[in-house]
Amino acid sequence: MEAKDRIIVALDVSNLREVKSLVEQLAPYVGCFKIGLELISSIGGPQAAIYVHKLGGEVFYDGKFNDIPNTVAGAARAVKRMGVKMFNIHCLSGFEAMRRAREAVDTAIPVDETIMIGRKILHTNSLVLGVTILTSLDYQGLYSMDIVPRINYADFEEQKEAEHKQIQELVKNLALLAQDASLDGVVCSPKEISLLRRWCQPEFLLVTPGVRPEWAGKDDQKRVMNPAEAIKAGADYVVIGRPITNPPKEIGSPVEAIKRIITEIEEVK
Repeated sequence: MEAKDRIIVALDVSNLREVKSLVEQLAPYVGCFKIGLELISSIGGPQAAIYVHKLGGEVFYDGKFNDIPNTVAGAARAVKRMGVKMFNIHCLSGFEAMRRAREAVDTAIPVDETIMIGRKILHTNSLVLGVTILTSLDYQGLYSMDIVPRINYADFEEQKEAEHKQIQELVKNLALLAQDASLDGVVCSPKEISLLRRWCQPEFLLVTPGVRPEWAGKDDQKRVMNPAEAIKAGADYVVIGRPITNPPKEIGSPVEAIKRIITEIEEVK
């Protein structure tokens, strides 16, 4: 893929005016736009997806479905009919929910291949991704929910290493469960890319949020990496929001930010 096709811009906004401004500026420079919970809750997922398509953009429907298998399957079927490029469900919804989502996408009535919204032909099938562990969560966050066991080493470095291994083991197990359920890939932290490349099939897609250029702040992300590092480690797609949509003043406009990121990715050998 070209560098620009690996970039997914997060449309973490609440109205169509902001969507229009960002998509019209960035569509020539990125591969896809992520519609998240803020936009879905503000104006509705189908309306947002259609609007992005009309403006010439591809859609990653970031609904993060997490419910009983029948409900997840129904949601997957509905999203597939929107003609989106990809969507996701939580791996923690379980194997059966993931399997049913895959089955729903494969058997739902497809979008007519001749249907075109604006300048974009709708996808007749959608990639299904499993969300492993949110990039805003670290060991302490997972421990507070009793998802990982208590670790208590006297040595600070040993403690951090043990915490890191606990997170990696959890992410690996969830990714392998998603692969067994025939999902197309997972959403994971950049810190787990190399691990999953060792354990998962070569064609299994890795989509990584928590990507921050060196010139941008981490915000509320905990397990982060810059775009070039993430691609070099083996990510297929990187999801980037605020560093592009609201870049530091010294960087300039969203277009200037995305051009800078593309250059950084293109330099990866």
